[in-house]
Amino acid sequence: MDPRVEEHAEVLVDWSARIEAGDNVVLSVGPDAHELAVAVAERVGERGANLVTTYASGEIDRAYQLGHEGDFDADPAHERALVEHADVCLFIGGGRNTSAAADVPATTREAYNTAHGEIREARMDTDWVKTVHPTRSLAQQANMSFAAYQEFVYDAVLRDWEALADRMANMKTILDEGSEVRLVTEDTDLTMRIAGRQAVNSAASVAYDSHNLPSGEVFTAPTATEGEVHFDVPMTLRGERVQGVHLTFEDGEVVDYAAAQNEGVVGEILETDAGAKRLGELGIGMNRGIDQFTDSILFDEKMGDTIHLALGRAYESNFPAGSEDEANESAVHVDMITDVSEDSYMEVDGEVVQRNGTFRWEDGFSE
Repeated sequence: MDPRVEEHAEVLVDWSARIEAGDNVVLSVGPDAHELAVAVAERVGERGANLVTTYASGEIDRAYQLGHEGDFDADPAHERALVEHADVCLFIGGGRNTSAAADVPATTREAYNTAHGEIREARMDTDWVKTVHPTRSLAQQANMSFAAYQEFVYDAVLRDWEALADRMANMKTILDEGSEVRLVTEDTDLTMRIAGRQAVNSAASVAYDSHNLPSGEVFTAPTATEGEVHFDVPMTLRGERVQGVHLTFEDGEVVDYAAAQNEGVVGEILETDAGAKRLGELGIGMNRGIDQFTDSILFDEKMGDTIHLALGRAYESNFPAGSEDEANESAVHVDMITDVSEDSYMEVDGEVVQRNGTFRWEDGFSE
């Protein structure tokens, strides 16, 4: 076995999920993620935890959703029980076809997601972590050779996470103390309120309220969004290639949208429910180990020199205990990314904290 697979498993079990003896662990495994799953299972056993493994296949999901007639049962009890009795949920992606469910009608997909709302919330209450095993399908989606993609994934995952957490703490402090963020690029001028929120220093560990491996972002839950924003990083949404998305906000909601490619997909997302028209997340990428776009939100949104915004569900971790504000609710959480490496700046309460991708505490920053 590639020793990097062993290292990946160790980071996932010990740093990210913090699995301990007696924990009930649910491990969801993609079709081509077998090798990493074996390494993870070995470590879960060594820690004295309890393991149940499930199989996560886009082709199986597609077959079920296309074959189902009538309404989906709300939160089936057997599925809900598995999650409610879990302490940790691990998700290892690694499918054979990244567009396996692209032809599932949007209405069917939305109905399925909505019917599983309480299960989704129960899963979010566990110490859950999502990662991917490098596969040939993901390499193809990234337009990379398999060997080059393996190097890319491990450069992003096998990092000094404690050191990165210390650097990202600068951004968390700024957002925690701030009231308003303004983002400006050639095609963007957007303001968002962040007062009363708490930012998450997403350092790839549940100890930091972080649930992705790799991670490397600081994020918060904005409100009262005004202005317009352009997302220039291509992405695959619902199995379709989407490019050049432009959103206009008034009174916190999207009032107009456009896209250079597959505009209809954006419209479908916005029509999911009322919460899908509002932002649930403002995220600032800070992982310099991710140095190119790969059409995978797990990596692309963490890349240094990027900022991402998510339509839909906000995370409870962005709301301090006792907060009177309620997190935006939605059946979706869809991230979209803008490159801020050139001709851009971000202000917090009128002070520039990032210009052209460089933060004010980094070498090369200019006012």
